[in-house]
Formats: sequence, C-alpha cells, structure tokens
Amino acid sequence: MSFLQDPSFFTMGMWSIGAGAIGAAALALILANTDVFLAKPQKATLEYLEDVDLKTLEKEPMTFKAKALWENNGAVIMAVRRPGCFLCREEAADLSSLKPKLDELGIPLYAVVKEQVKTEVKDFQPYFKGEIFLDEKKKFYGPERRKMMFMGFVRLGVWYNFFRARSGGFSGNLEGEGFILGGVFVVGPGKQGILLEHREKEFGDKVNLVSVLEAARKIKPQTSASEKK
Repeated sequence: MSFLQDPSFFTMGMWSIGAGAIGAAALALILANTDVFLAKPQKATLEYLEDVDLKTLEKEPMTFKAKALWENNGAVIMAVRRPGCFLCREEAADLSSLKPKLDELGIPLYAVVKEQVKTEVKDFQPYFKGEIFLDEKKKFYGPERRKMMFMGFVRLGVWYNFFRARSGGFSGNLEGEGFILGGVFVVGPGKQGILLEHREKEFGDKVNLVSVLEAARKIKPQTSASEKK
C-alpha cells in the first residue's frame, strides 16, 4: 500500500476530482443556457381568457370579465411579470411606442398585473400608456403558470437583457413577486380569437413589436346590428 504514501498519487486524485467538478459545472452551465429545462407554455384558449375576472385599480374596485377589453375592437394586452422590474418597464415602454399606430387602428392597449404592492403600479404607469387592471388569480399567466427561479441568473440571454435595459436607461427595484413569467396577447373582437400569444421564456424576453403590429392589423372590428342595416 505504498502508493497511498506517494504524494503524486494524492495530487493526481485531487486533480481528477477538481477536473470532474469543473466539467460537471460546465455541463450544468451549458444546459442552463438551452431550453431543455424551461417549462413549456400551455396555450391559452379564447374561452379561458374570456372568463378571467379583472379588477379596476380604483379605491372602490369594480370586477368585470376580461372579454370586455376586446369584445368590440380587439386589444393588445401585456401580462406584467413585475411592475418594479426594469426589464418589464423596458417592454412596457416598447409597447407604448406602438400606441399611436394602435390608436389609428382603433385598438386599445392594456396591461394586467398580478398584485398591488405599495406604489409599484403607480410607478409603472409612466412607462405604460394604457389602462392597467388587476388579475388577482393570475389567469393571464396561465393556464399553467411558469416560473423562472435562480436558473435565470446563469442564462447568458438574461444577462444580455439586463445590460440592454440598463444601457437604455431603465431602472427598477425588487418589490413584489417576479418569478412567474408574463407575456403579451393580441386578441381579436368577438370570436376572432387570439391572434398573437407571446410567453416570456426568460427574464427580459420581449415580444417582437413587428409581430404585434402584424397581428393588430388582422383585427376586424365588430359590426353592430344597426350598422349592418
């Protein structure tokens, strides 16, 4: 058993353990930057969204069904992951840049949040140029809610998004729940259906603005019975 007393044997063993640990960490890092472990989004149906209960953000809130947002003219709706998040504020500002074109098309822009924390919604409003409502049951974040936990902080795409938003002058805070991923919907009036459904796959995964406008231009406003005569 003299080899146990050989310093070179001990050094080689420690080197092997270290190399194995580095290799395992490298593999974990590579896998974390693929979509292998990302939860696959379940598509929402029009019927599912129509039945969602939303609340106004007034002192005496009113509850109404979400279909009221789009039943006549359609709508573009942002499901905000966290109002205080600087990445969400960046996407809100991007969507708001479309508002003049959406106004020309007669299509409203809305957002839903999943909670009211301190002044977070109020502080979010300068970035978003549409009405904001409360989705307490987080239905717009489903049908199957997806979360990104601490794996998000080892994804290169997330770090790129961080730097992009920071360089764009956006800032935020850590107030509120921010792990349930959000998204953006373009919904047509009546039974025209969901024309675009973007589900955030990682922090800062923004919707393509060109795709939003293309979907919005497909919206066919409802014609009332009196107009048909």
